[in-house]
Amino acid sequence: MKVPLSWLREFVEITLAPPELAHLLTMAGLEIAELTYIGIEGAELVWDREKIVIASILEVKAHPNADRLVLAEVDYGYGEARPHTVVTGAPNLFPYRDQGRLAQPLKGVLAHEGVRLYDGHKEGNVITALKGRPVRGIMSDAMLCSEKELGISEEHEGIILLEPDAPQGMPAADLLGDVIFTIDLTPNLARCLSVIGIAREIAGLTDVPLRLPDPQVVMDGAPIAGRANVTLHEPELCPRFTLGLIEGVTLGPSPQWMQRRLRAIGMRPINVIVDISNYVMFEWGQPTHAFDADQVAEQHIIVRLAEAGETVVTLDAKERDLTPYHAHKPGPLLIADSRGPLGLAGIMGGASSEVGETTTRILFEAATWEPAQIRRTAQHFKLPSEASRRFERGVDIELPVIAQRRCLELMRNLAGGTVAQGLIDLYPVPRRPFVLDLPPGEVRRLLGIQLSAHQIADYLARLGYRTDVIGAIGIGDVAGIYGGALDPLTVRVAVPSFRLDVHGLADLCEDVARVHGYEQIPPTMMSDTLPYPQAHATLDLTQHIRDMLTGTGLSEVITYALLDMAAVARINPADAVAAAHVGLANAMSPEREYLRRSLLPTLLDALALNMQAQERTLIFEIGRVFLPRLAMPDDAASWLPDEPQRLGLALAGSRTPLGWHGADPAELDFFDLKGVIEVLLASIGLAAKVRYIPISTDPRLHPGRAAQLVLTDAPDGPPLGIFGELHPDVIERCSIQATRAAVAELDLDALLRLAAPQHYRPISRYPASLQDLAVIVDEATPAAQVTAMIRRGAGDLLEHLTLFDVYTGPQIGAGKRSLAYRLSFRSNERTLTDEALAKVRGKIVRLLETELGAGIRE
Repeated sequence: MKVPLSWLREFVEITLAPPELAHLLTMAGLEIAELTYIGIEGAELVWDREKIVIASILEVKAHPNADRLVLAEVDYGYGEARPHTVVTGAPNLFPYRDQGRLAQPLKGVLAHEGVRLYDGHKEGNVITALKGRPVRGIMSDAMLCSEKELGISEEHEGIILLEPDAPQGMPAADLLGDVIFTIDLTPNLARCLSVIGIAREIAGLTDVPLRLPDPQVVMDGAPIAGRANVTLHEPELCPRFTLGLIEGVTLGPSPQWMQRRLRAIGMRPINVIVDISNYVMFEWGQPTHAFDADQVAEQHIIVRLAEAGETVVTLDAKERDLTPYHAHKPGPLLIADSRGPLGLAGIMGGASSEVGETTTRILFEAATWEPAQIRRTAQHFKLPSEASRRFERGVDIELPVIAQRRCLELMRNLAGGTVAQGLIDLYPVPRRPFVLDLPPGEVRRLLGIQLSAHQIADYLARLGYRTDVIGAIGIGDVAGIYGGALDPLTVRVAVPSFRLDVHGLADLCEDVARVHGYEQIPPTMMSDTLPYPQAHATLDLTQHIRDMLTGTGLSEVITYALLDMAAVARINPADAVAAAHVGLANAMSPEREYLRRSLLPTLLDALALNMQAQERTLIFEIGRVFLPRLAMPDDAASWLPDEPQRLGLALAGSRTPLGWHGADPAELDFFDLKGVIEVLLASIGLAAKVRYIPISTDPRLHPGRAAQLVLTDAPDGPPLGIFGELHPDVIERCSIQATRAAVAELDLDALLRLAAPQHYRPISRYPASLQDLAVIVDEATPAAQVTAMIRRGAGDLLEHLTLFDVYTGPQIGAGKRSLAYRLSFRSNERTLTDEALAKVRGKIVRLLETELGAGIRE
């Protein structure tokens, strides 16, 4: 957020130099990312105090030799007349051409020959020296400046026109010189998304009074009651809605002082009505919206949710489909009339009720909205705005009335018109006072500093809290709670409505620390030594699994444990049963209403998101799932759900990345995922203890490309996990930009429990012997069974085996397939002879023939 120092000074006295103020704010949590100086010391272009001054424009004459130029007669003398003629092509002076001596002289900024200015005709900030020269036969050795030439903004459509009372002859730097603070605000600092909010922080940190404006709007029109109406269908999503009415306004440009401030903070001036709305939003932090009252049916505003099939054309001229996102979430919140939508609440108005050149009657709206609803709508439509930025973080529920009065006051003064008496103010559930008792002992416990109750009360009062020092609170052993002797006094704190971020005593202590100064808190060394870290087998093994997977090329993700039924339905509609999930009693948003039973819904959301930006994604997650108990036990503590740990894997995209050597066009599939799982199992000593059994009944997975892991010794026991390629319907519902995607969900608790310690053997000094073995088996025989038989027959001499070919064809008969393996044999004690190898090979062949009915293909 950008804030001009001159605007801040309207509300608070500032004596600190800009760098000192920037340091103070940064240390208090408002990080100053940049200081931009304009015209004064510290700027790239410092305005000459003698040669860049305020001048009066007395008369504008036509240029005798050019239709697009005029002659401006100016006077820049301070206390004495110093007339001068300037040739200029500023279009905003053309309306005054050949009107004779102006009854009310215009005020501008005059620059004399020799000064350094930005070139207004070149891109970027190019500094040039002003030189006098004849312009179409008339000498001009001075210039009336635009904002771009002075470095105030990029505006170059006309010269700067100042207020009539701007002092003639004053150095421009004294009137227009400024410093722009660019502040990076964290989400909890929503109260600082306004000039007044930042001024309040400065007042509190420097212990000076805050000068809040008191809007004085003259309401001399007919009462608004009966002439406008509001129906609020969704009070939970719109806690407060206010509406004002002004008639007889004249649309035109806003005054120059307002335009300059809006440009300084990065807003483009549009017209007086829109500019007032934006100005008040940046001044107070309350977004507002103006409707052409004649375009609102019966001047009746309706706040409701969108219905299926509705559309609205927003102010950016785009038609937007307002159909609810899906069955489990409400659609966008609308401001509408009886004919249909007028705009997206809290985000952007609609074109049908836009204020235009013929507008004379305006309905002015100021409201507060439920933050999660605004955030969801803005993200859905990819439509962030300054208004949604504030509503997403929360707006003070007391601000709508203040902003209404301020907007109507400015509108009446700057656009004329008559303001209807009263406001429509729908406030179904007024805010209840929020009071906390803060003992000094709690400040001492959290901050490590000793402050009296009166000091704490003073610090908090500076930031806008109402405080009162009372006797000690009497709740239990206070000394035990706060780690010291009983404090005789306590600070009773009434939290103001604009402090939406304050929820408990720790938040109050943070504000005490900010005002006291973090740098004033002395460092405290530990009074004891750190204990020697104890090994934790389960945690160490879990970290080993993380390291192994990242080493294999996967990236770890951490997703929300909370989701909604729509996320579950995308994976398997039959699982989207609320009763089968652990629900939250007071969910903060519909998207975070239930605890997950599986890692896959949120893991696949992460996969889909990443595949939008890259050609391949390999991710994993280690996290807990939450399984409700089937029956409520007698012990209340046992009502909590089971929380087993799971390991989720997801792969999608091309098998190899694009490179100069070419890329494998094939996509990651079942076998790539199976390879990752095999490496994982081998790393924890389970490779020989697990079997893979094909499955075809899981609706989430592609039939024929899915399997489950079971223990070799207990094939009928509970599976250790499932893996496979996603069903094409699931890929489509999850919007994964890939033809194939492979996923796995493994029981991590079981894997950790079964993991065997790794026994490392020295590398053999003897050579390996390679042999190929082609085994003919029934097509229904899994390769895993063949592999197991080979390992069993070879014993310890088998170092490694690889399945490198699968063949079906007439040479081996119908219903058969040939599996070709490469076997690597090695002994740690001797070089293997042909006789020894033949003996091992014979044992393998006999096992295959007797156990699987296999044949050997020569």
